[in-house]
Amino acid sequence: MIDTDPAVLVLEDGTRYTGRAYGARGRTLGEAVFATGMTGYQETLTDPSYAGQIVVMTAPHIGNTGVNDEDPESRRIWVSGYVVRDPSRVVSNFRANGSLADDLARNEVVGISGIDTRAVTRRLRDTGSMRAGIFSGADAALAPEQQLEIVRSGAQMAGQNLSAAVSVAEVTVTPARGERLGALAVLDLGVKQATIDNLADRGFEVHVLPQDVTLEQLLAIEPVAVFYSNGPGDPAASDDHVQLLRGVLDQELPFFGICFGNQLLGRALGLGTYKLPYGHRGINQPVLDKETGRVEITAHNHGFAVDAPLEGVIESPNGYGRLEVSHVGLNDNVVEGLRALDIPAFSVQYHPEAAAGPHDANYLFDRFADLVRTHQARRSSSPSETGVSRSATAENESN
Repeated sequence: MIDTDPAVLVLEDGTRYTGRAYGARGRTLGEAVFATGMTGYQETLTDPSYAGQIVVMTAPHIGNTGVNDEDPESRRIWVSGYVVRDPSRVVSNFRANGSLADDLARNEVVGISGIDTRAVTRRLRDTGSMRAGIFSGADAALAPEQQLEIVRSGAQMAGQNLSAAVSVAEVTVTPARGERLGALAVLDLGVKQATIDNLADRGFEVHVLPQDVTLEQLLAIEPVAVFYSNGPGDPAASDDHVQLLRGVLDQELPFFGICFGNQLLGRALGLGTYKLPYGHRGINQPVLDKETGRVEITAHNHGFAVDAPLEGVIESPNGYGRLEVSHVGLNDNVVEGLRALDIPAFSVQYHPEAAAGPHDANYLFDRFADLVRTHQARRSSSPSETGVSRSATAENESN
């Protein structure tokens, strides 16, 4: 049955939404954001990119398929809080082994239900993402002024480095499936299991590395390429990861980054990043592939973006040759992909693994594997080029 205990969602501008407790009781703080996916709530909850955020689900009916042990994208739930309109009264799915409400309570996730999530979404679209708090149990009885003061004392997302909170502490290895292509160094900034599976399916022996790994430790596994994952936080607060990536690029290793990895590639190349007003979070975002002219429907979860001209070829301010914007978001003309023309590196802002969502962009994993094979073939045929003709070699590969 639906819980009747009171709860309140408080935004930092003073807006209040009164509803019912959902999940754990208590208080929680975070950045309020909205996600537009109609399905895949279990994948959303376990996506490390949502760390530090209170997620508002725009789909009105949540929890009807319950939870299971197969769909989580990581080792735990990462959202700071959860906001839904109509939680399901019953679980109806043959794969379910529990209810969403119980799973939230077990993971100590404070949530709220029974509020108009459309109104919250419109508020966030008009004013931008902002700090928020959910108060239930004894905290629901606090004075409104006290609740608002608590919310405003919370941390802003801008300037936060959350990689250490979501990354693995020790190296984990997933064997290659099929013909082995080589060891792949994956910097875990909040990687999802679907990403690891997709890379292993392409023949990579996937080494998931802690976010504080050094260049020497990374090179010790003799990787054929490097991958930067998605993750939470402000890319401007991740200078160590940018410097590590510059070391990777200097080694002429093929590179592929998604989401947070796209933003860090931009900064490694010398571009800036900025915070979006309310971000992109959902599984229905249209993106234009400028090379093919094809429009892909893609899955997004990000609040920051790369600052780069959408048209033309520019020079990397950090000396990595020519680069261009490869993909553009059609909703608001945000940079959705980068392609280096003189080194073997590219990235996209969205999620090609999309466990719950469209698979239009899944081919990018194949493109990455092909890039590595081409790079290996060229190195084998012209070993004298190593460290000498980076620009010419990478230009041919990227074409």
